[in-house]
Amino acid sequence: MTTTIDENKPSTTFKDVYQTVTDTIIEQLEKGITPWQQSWAENGFTAPLNLPSNQVTGNYYRGINIVLLWSAAIKNKFPTSEWASFKQWQNKNEFVRKGEKGNIVVFYDTFEKEKDGEIEKIPFLKASYVFNRSQLSSYEASKGEELTFTPGIIEQIDEVDTFLENTKAIIETHDGGACYKIQEDKILVPYPESFHATATCSATEGFYSTVLHELVHWSGAKHRLDRTKGKKFGDQNYAVEELVAEFGAAFLCAGFGIATVEKGDHAAYIDHWLKVLKENNRYLVTAASEASKAVDYLKTLSI
Repeated sequence: MTTTIDENKPSTTFKDVYQTVTDTIIEQLEKGITPWQQSWAENGFTAPLNLPSNQVTGNYYRGINIVLLWSAAIKNKFPTSEWASFKQWQNKNEFVRKGEKGNIVVFYDTFEKEKDGEIEKIPFLKASYVFNRSQLSSYEASKGEELTFTPGIIEQIDEVDTFLENTKAIIETHDGGACYKIQEDKILVPYPESFHATATCSATEGFYSTVLHELVHWSGAKHRLDRTKGKKFGDQNYAVEELVAEFGAAFLCAGFGIATVEKGDHAAYIDHWLKVLKENNRYLVTAASEASKAVDYLKTLSI
């Protein structure tokens, strides 16, 4: 019997969807995996770094759905970034293998409520499910490729350089850490020679992904997207803004086909986000939505 899911009827109530999403990501974090940070190589499998797309509509997924589908790919070792619902695959004369489980994505729907004699539409988050192409009965696996990395030397990536130039952001290198200086409205990053190749990221990718992280912060300035920022490490707005930059950089890097830089103290980094997400189950959805808006804005500067 083939697994079926009524995609129009979520398995969780709208009050539970935020928690379901958060629990999905927490599950990966508790395994020491950050599903928005980089690709992994394990037993010959390389988690896809490409932006997930719907194979019927041709559209790329946005916001938290990118992170949810990256997480599903890592957890289940799905080798492709191609997704669609059960019914969408069926309409293409493709069929999900027996026993395969759907992977959660979310979207906003509305319900009507009468207020002061008028009908008001109230938005709420709703869950749906999609399947990876590798879950289809017609799918034939191909042999995975080994990851290769360049030495600890920065190579120019023309496509990314052009993108950065078109934003008109002031980007300076210095002998120090990476940051966006709000008062001076400029980005500071370490000298290129400070970056070194790791098991998951080349020196070049480390440099560019760091710049893109700070560029997402830059997009949130008051005279740009005007995102609320926290005043100190630990407050709620600070946590959301950091997640926006994390997600935004990951989305941009995926678009350019490069890995994101691995954080220095990975265990402490994981512990921090576990604490943050357990405190508020809406951080993920909010931050991912703002990250997609930031990416859209930055892309408009290149038009």
